[in-house]
Amino acid sequence: MASIIPIKNPTAQESRPGIDSLQNLVADDLTQVNEVIVSRMGSRVPLIPELAGYIVASGGKRLRPLLTLASARLCDYPGDRHIKLAACVEFIHTATLLHDDVVDESDLRRGNATANAVWGNQPSVLVGDFLFSRAFQLMVEDGSLRVLGILSNASAVIAEGEVMQLVTSNDTETSEEAYLEVITAKTAALFAAACRIGAVVGERPPTEEQALDSYGRNLGIAFQLIDDVLDYSASQAALGKTVGDDFREGKITLPVLLAFRRGNDEERIFWRRTLERREHEDGDLERAVHLLDRHTALADTIERARHYGAIARDALGIFADSPSKRALVDTIDFSISRAH
Repeated sequence: MASIIPIKNPTAQESRPGIDSLQNLVADDLTQVNEVIVSRMGSRVPLIPELAGYIVASGGKRLRPLLTLASARLCDYPGDRHIKLAACVEFIHTATLLHDDVVDESDLRRGNATANAVWGNQPSVLVGDFLFSRAFQLMVEDGSLRVLGILSNASAVIAEGEVMQLVTSNDTETSEEAYLEVITAKTAALFAAACRIGAVVGERPPTEEQALDSYGRNLGIAFQLIDDVLDYSASQAALGKTVGDDFREGKITLPVLLAFRRGNDEERIFWRRTLERREHEDGDLERAVHLLDRHTALADTIERARHYGAIARDALGIFADSPSKRALVDTIDFSISRAH
């Protein structure tokens, strides 16, 4: 069997401001999750653990599995089913990253070269398929049709979201509603599922299950909104990818939609040239950032994120105060504060 790249445990590394409480709360569980991930990346085909280990160990926050672990703890779950299910959530997320980077032709993620930049598109797609398969094996091992239904549905919705984004890409006539539908599917669906299964394994009542689904879904929307802001406002070192990738790829995100709607005819011609036809000239990214600032598009997108963050916070209202609840609330603040 091929050797596997060890996974760095974020709790053992430098702290990430804003999610310290979440990481510390479930540190022991996360260590077990990482052990499951390492063991399930094994394959007699050496390229699979090599490529999969590269992206899984590339320094991500493990936010989605952390949410599964914390949600199970919030629901007073005493067992260990949440360990494998958190690993399953991370496999689904990692598989989508591999596929996304191929579709987006991205060269950098989290400050490192993407897997497709190192190994090429075909291996990245196929190893992504492998990780999806591993995720479904873990779901089946859990033995719950309820869990299988939640996670398999999330996987299908994510794929739909990626296709919807492909359809709306380069189209400046995209509506804000259509944009929100895309990010709800491609990002928020897995956040929601990751949280919801914590209530399922804890055998909590439907109201609590739905509350955690709402928390995760609205947190995921807020998280993606801030990601879209960061593409135009963060340094490459802070963002972990090439600044302006969304702009160069012609992605239609909320900041662009707001600036396009609020701009004059000359500005809309600029957006159509750069986003629809993807005809770029020196200084275009700087002009795009100027227009976004001029029409307060970035600031207003952050306000939208705060709105969804408030919904996520309210969803936790039915739970009694506890370290788990406080850590989940802190995660909302972390997700939004990344824009500053």
